[in-house]
Amino acid sequence: MALVFTITEMNAYLAEVFPQVDGMFGIDQMDEDLLVMRLMVSDSHLRPGGTVSGPSMFALADVSAYVATLARIGRQALTVTTHCSIDFMRKPESGRDLLAQARLLKLGRTLSVTDVLMYSEGSATPVAHASLTYSIPPARIG
Repeated sequence: MALVFTITEMNAYLAEVFPQVDGMFGIDQMDEDLLVMRLMVSDSHLRPGGTVSGPSMFALADVSAYVATLARIGRQALTVTTHCSIDFMRKPESGRDLLAQARLLKLGRTLSVTDVLMYSEGSATPVAHASLTYSIPPARIG
């Protein structure tokens, strides 16, 4: 399905409807096959031991699936997560941003399903894998 946002338009829309994540994430690539989203890792994302925390990795997966869905359905801010499963496979490398490669597997009228692989920047080995389902609000008539 064709994209309805450019990266610039998506960043502006996120700033409008989801200002809580402003400055935390960046979109490196957004096309019909793949979304690459970046978590700009800071001290607030670290857990004891200096690794990126699970909640921060969840946020990256979640926002990536949200953006991958919205890029195709448009201005539907109330699209929400209904399911997420994450496998944490290895410790992210310290001092590096995390990148998420998100692929939309299914887009229906009411649900989208997204597959997300997360990597430490510069590494080819994934640190986590997530599967997310989003509920799309019904179209309003009139």
